[in-house]
Amino acid sequence: MSPLSPDHVYELLNTIDANQCFFDIHVNYDFTKGYLDLVVTYVSLVLLLARTEDRRALVGMYHCAHEMSHGASDPSFARLGQMLLEYEHPLKKLTEEFGPHTKVGRDALLSLHFLFARRNQGAEQWRSDQLLSLLSTAGAMLSPASSDTMACEYLSLEVMERWILMGFLVCPGALGMSPQCLELWRLALQGSLYLTLLRDEVLQVHKRVADLKECKEHAVAQSGPLHRGRRAYLRGAVRELEALLEDQPGLLGPKALFVFMALSFCRDEVSWLVRHAEHVTKTKTPEDFTDSHIAEMLFLMEQLRSLVRRQVGVLQRYHVQYLARFDALVLSEIIQNLSVCPEEESIILSSFVSSLSALSVKGGRDHVPGDTAWGPGDTAWGPGDTAWGPMSSHPAAQQLRGGSGDTGAPGGPTGWVPPPQPRPVPFRAVVAMAGYSQATQEVARPSEVLVGLGAYVTFIQSLAHLVGLDTGRIIRSVLLQQTQPRDAAGEQTLTTIYTNWYLEALLRQASMGAIVLAPALQAFTTVPREGEPSFSAAEFSDVSEMRALAELIGPYGMKFLSDNLMWHVSSQVTELKKLVNENMDTLVQLRSSSCKPEQMAALLPRLTSADNVLKRMTIIGEILSFRAMAQQGLREVFSHHCPFLMGPIECLTDVVTPDTDIQVGTEVGIFELASAAGIPCEIDPALVNVLADGSSSEEDYKVACLLLVFVAVSLPLLASDPASIYNTETDGYNNNIHCLAKAIIHVSAALFTVHNKNIETHLKEFLLLASVSLLQLGQETDKLRARNRDSVCLLMHLVSSGGSRGGASGGPGGGLRVVSLLCRAPAVPRLLQPPWCSAFAQLCPGPGGRIQL
Repeated sequence: MSPLSPDHVYELLNTIDANQCFFDIHVNYDFTKGYLDLVVTYVSLVLLLARTEDRRALVGMYHCAHEMSHGASDPSFARLGQMLLEYEHPLKKLTEEFGPHTKVGRDALLSLHFLFARRNQGAEQWRSDQLLSLLSTAGAMLSPASSDTMACEYLSLEVMERWILMGFLVCPGALGMSPQCLELWRLALQGSLYLTLLRDEVLQVHKRVADLKECKEHAVAQSGPLHRGRRAYLRGAVRELEALLEDQPGLLGPKALFVFMALSFCRDEVSWLVRHAEHVTKTKTPEDFTDSHIAEMLFLMEQLRSLVRRQVGVLQRYHVQYLARFDALVLSEIIQNLSVCPEEESIILSSFVSSLSALSVKGGRDHVPGDTAWGPGDTAWGPGDTAWGPMSSHPAAQQLRGGSGDTGAPGGPTGWVPPPQPRPVPFRAVVAMAGYSQATQEVARPSEVLVGLGAYVTFIQSLAHLVGLDTGRIIRSVLLQQTQPRDAAGEQTLTTIYTNWYLEALLRQASMGAIVLAPALQAFTTVPREGEPSFSAAEFSDVSEMRALAELIGPYGMKFLSDNLMWHVSSQVTELKKLVNENMDTLVQLRSSSCKPEQMAALLPRLTSADNVLKRMTIIGEILSFRAMAQQGLREVFSHHCPFLMGPIECLTDVVTPDTDIQVGTEVGIFELASAAGIPCEIDPALVNVLADGSSSEEDYKVACLLLVFVAVSLPLLASDPASIYNTETDGYNNNIHCLAKAIIHVSAALFTVHNKNIETHLKEFLLLASVSLLQLGQETDKLRARNRDSVCLLMHLVSSGGSRGGASGGPGGGLRVVSLLCRAPAVPRLLQPPWCSAFAQLCPGPGGRIQL
């Protein structure tokens, strides 16, 4: 141990004065910082020494111990004793000693004026300036952040306060030399109440001078709320910054300054809170000096620090190349523009340029400005691959990483065309889980793929701890592209695979009668017969599979599936219109003869392709029933993931009542929103859109009306089909004619919405014609033609319930609404009412047993 001697400090300070050293924190950062640290450290030691109790006894004990150990007293003991006497009143002595150094100290402190005023701002100013926010200037997100005072951006606010307050404490004469000195001093006094000397030893700066009362009152009243607001702002800003950089680590290169500024600001606020927590001044708001959220700020600081440590390769590569390809060029231009430069200095500066230009980072991906965003199909999974280290040479790692082409310097041309890249492993792995074979039409169930995908995601996440992959980016990139028809490489995705399979395998087999819709099971079932499909339809179309399909391909994928289904419906409607045009004259006469059974009976044999009409309407019903089940699965998944978004959409859908005069532009827009969330609608917006193309003329409206006539008068033909038998196990028919109900309701609603006509009027007309046609079937003498008459009459009950048993409900309360629509005082004599009207009479009997609203 050697006694403290101020002689060395005096000698150094005198040397600095004699050499007229220039101190400016913006120009000579290290030199100025070292000088101010020297002054503050010396003042702190003197103040601590003066606070030590029984210091004379301690020094005497030291002297005795030294004499006993070495046999002689310490030569510096006399100087130490003299210093103890001189510094009995430390501030008075320090003021006298630093008098000759006031000018140098003032210049060093004044250089802090601009920096301290800019750093010492409130949360409102930070918020208006969008401090630390990368999203406020998204267009310049890839531009490197820079500052003319780079080193000063990380300087602690507490350190600057200590420099200012202790500097002016020992050089009070400087306060009268310049108004800026006084302003700087007041700003520092208003920021804190205590300065740390060592550990828990603090200096209460406002106790020293009586005329500081105003600054003390301001500090007591305002410093607490000021720092509380800063901490609140920093929590949000740093949370946003950390989330953005965690998602896009490549931004660490150009925006490293923001990270270190954020850590510096957070450090200042944590330090201020710790410094004042144990020395709370009497105030009306003591809660300003405590913070229950300080743990979150510490956590965010640690998250940023760990992110920088993990992605140190990004920072290294970016800034090494920035030095070599930008700073070196700028320095070279500056040297060339120098008018006078001695030869020796020119050689040194040229050496600087050569050294900077020769900088390079060997191995790995070069991250240069503008090369921080990676496309979804890129095989390099972001800047996390630079942290692989020795494992980057592993074949699996090489396969995952891939390579990148040559990149230019900052500011260079950006017309580089990347070479063809192989499809990344995760993309191939996810698609391979489906096991789709176009030749055999084999595919894995959606639930199986969903389970496998969950296991694969878990594996990718665990792999991140070993090879430093950016797993969040990988998973999002892969899964989001699976919701689109094609991925970035132009290959098939799960959306395309399952859309093609359900159309080409399941629904095609259903149109051929090999698969039947079973409303009781809410799924399609396979009919046991020769030549049946090699898969069980129920295993691919039940409620759990539709829910799993919605989880896999999401709302975008379900919309693509829906659009393809609607395209097939549109093609069937187009063919139906052609059949209507072929029988136009006969259908017009049938429409006008609805109350003339004999004339209708004479006209019916003249119709051609009636079976074809029923078959195509049945196919439309099958497609719409499958879509309703898929929409129900989407609705359940959407409600699970976004319950607070689903509620307002359902409320908005309820605005459209049965009495609303639905227009193509307004209410259908609401239905489109509901349909995107999987909510069933009384009028299918997707169907309206596909049928609206080229269907605006009066002739098209006439064809739509006659199409309903054609279907109504063709219904009796179903009675002669042996498959038209109601199956209680499936709650349907073996030939899927129960899907006709949904087809009739939805196609008619869409067609007359397109033409802006009243749907109720045309459904009444359909009911009248169907009733008369079924009545004539009861008078049929050929038993083979009328053997399944009761089953066909039961089909009318499905039509009256809105087709709700053929899949999901046609809308909220859709069944009852359509019942009221179809059964509103039909203009048919009671004698002509078919048997199914008795069931309606029990539900809503009117006077005399007539069916009314």
